[in-house]
Amino acid sequence: MKKLIISFIFSICTIGNIFCSEIGKRREPIFHYPGYTIESSDNEYKIYKGNPAFSSNLVYTIEFSNKNYKIFKGEDLDTMSTRRVWKQSEIKTNPLFSKMRSTIETAFYGNNVTPVTSVAQAYQFAAEEPGVIVLDMPVYKPCEQGLPADAKVLVTNDGKTTGRYAKARRIIGDEGIDEVELANIARDAVYDSRGKEWISAETIVGLDKKFTARAHLMIPKDHASILYSWIMNFKFFDAAVKEFYNDSLEIPEGDIYIYSDPDYVVPGHPGGLAIFDPAHNCAMILGMRYFGEHKKGTLTLAWSLANRLGYVACHGGMKRYNLDNGKSYTIGVFGLSGSGKSTLTHEKHDGRYDISILHDDAYIINTEDLSSIALEPTYFDKMQDYPVEHPANEFLLTLQNVGVTMDDEGRKVVLAEDVRNNNGRAIKSQFWTENRVNYVDEPVNAIVWLMKDKTLPPILKIDDPVLASTMGATLATRRSTAEKLDAHVDPNALVIEPYANPFRTYPLALDYESYKKLFSECGVECYIMNTGFFLENKVPKEVTLDLLERLVEGTLEFKPFYKYPNLEYVEVPGFEPPFQVREYHHQLHKAFEFRYDYVENLIGHKNELPEEVLEVLKTLM
Repeated sequence: MKKLIISFIFSICTIGNIFCSEIGKRREPIFHYPGYTIESSDNEYKIYKGNPAFSSNLVYTIEFSNKNYKIFKGEDLDTMSTRRVWKQSEIKTNPLFSKMRSTIETAFYGNNVTPVTSVAQAYQFAAEEPGVIVLDMPVYKPCEQGLPADAKVLVTNDGKTTGRYAKARRIIGDEGIDEVELANIARDAVYDSRGKEWISAETIVGLDKKFTARAHLMIPKDHASILYSWIMNFKFFDAAVKEFYNDSLEIPEGDIYIYSDPDYVVPGHPGGLAIFDPAHNCAMILGMRYFGEHKKGTLTLAWSLANRLGYVACHGGMKRYNLDNGKSYTIGVFGLSGSGKSTLTHEKHDGRYDISILHDDAYIINTEDLSSIALEPTYFDKMQDYPVEHPANEFLLTLQNVGVTMDDEGRKVVLAEDVRNNNGRAIKSQFWTENRVNYVDEPVNAIVWLMKDKTLPPILKIDDPVLASTMGATLATRRSTAEKLDAHVDPNALVIEPYANPFRTYPLALDYESYKKLFSECGVECYIMNTGFFLENKVPKEVTLDLLERLVEGTLEFKPFYKYPNLEYVEVPGFEPPFQVREYHHQLHKAFEFRYDYVENLIGHKNELPEEVLEVLKTLM
């Protein structure tokens, strides 16, 4: 490719009769070729397609040193998308660096850090880690995933902590956060762990050329299984991925860097400490072994980056129904782990529809053209519903916090049900869904907030954009076993998790306005589905699926939700709202008041929402 480019440049310059036979001699500052403008200086050419006044038109930069040359796409010194290396003139006063980023990235270059060069090498390191269990369960299509032909499913088990610990998070830039103190902790953590043997790896986050970012993780070799799971959860930066990445859309920011030391306990933080510097795309995870911290830590930074580029972050599932009439229906479902988002996303509906699945956990939506991009190829799924003989287990790659036993043929197999602990997890390969896509260019048709609010019927339609985004911002649900909770926290208590995304680092109002735009300007419909209890009756999966199918087919009959403005519901036998009972309206009032109080308590803080949110909730109270 480089030879073709330089030949092209030589031909342009020769035709223009301005290229010197010896590189480095004086050249004209600007010259033209049909469709192109070339700017020349003593040590470089800049080739623009069209008008050089627009930096976005810069196609290639050729740097000269003596009689050698280097060719770069645009102004990027390495590849497109996020940046890893810099011209020396760009380093000084570069706003992409910070105390935290400098500390973290520097650690990657230590002589005690071994870069992992292949998926197979990562697998070997993980398989040799003390305590890792190599099951007698083969990996499906190992060679297609860069693994040895005889690769097996690996099991890693943690101690008492088997879920994410939100209280451990510290976001630089938030009120009350001391960046200097955290930078001191970070420097000590790196210095104190210099005697360890470390490994590192590169992946990409974002599976379409319109959005992809390179991510780096380093971790002690004794925890190679975490790095291996991380590599398989995202996409290893091999030659094929590098080619894809080189052709991706430029992002004027640095790569993502994550430093993790699961054994380093910071005084005063016995549950771990996760430091995020989202403005500079870096994080440090200390004293935390749970793989979910590393997965969601990476996504936290990627979502923050995507937000700055005009995307809305989505913690949910998305699927496209390709209907018989030549039309399609794309729907996104949003909820915490355990809300049913994965179940609804992967439901095959007995083969009644041609379905394409984007992802069940992490993606982004472009607020201009409504296209959607998946951030990761594989699935981090709960195991409690997948006994050892379940066909989905054919696609297992790694397992975390599960039991192991022997079958009647003497093989080590997974005890998949949550017997050892709650929240047994697995990474399943992309082959689990044959109908998988990484990019959906059709606009999303509907967004569904999955809630576990006992006052709400199985499905509600929201007809007002302000109320639709408000109900997302005040999404009421219950905690799941994917989270580590302090002893005093009631896991069954109703909580609010805006847009089902506890990983947001930027002001909540940005998500509020983005979702409101989808509903007000882009024609996206909004619904609430209650996947928990309605009053005292559990909403079964079958009811939810029936409603989903009828929603897609356009056969649901909505009627006014009593006198509550801009809300409609569907009559479902056994789940009729008792509008004639005063106590029911009292419960509804309390539920909306709960949301109102939540929003009111945000006033004066980072996540303050516009006044219209309180006003629309008042109309329901």
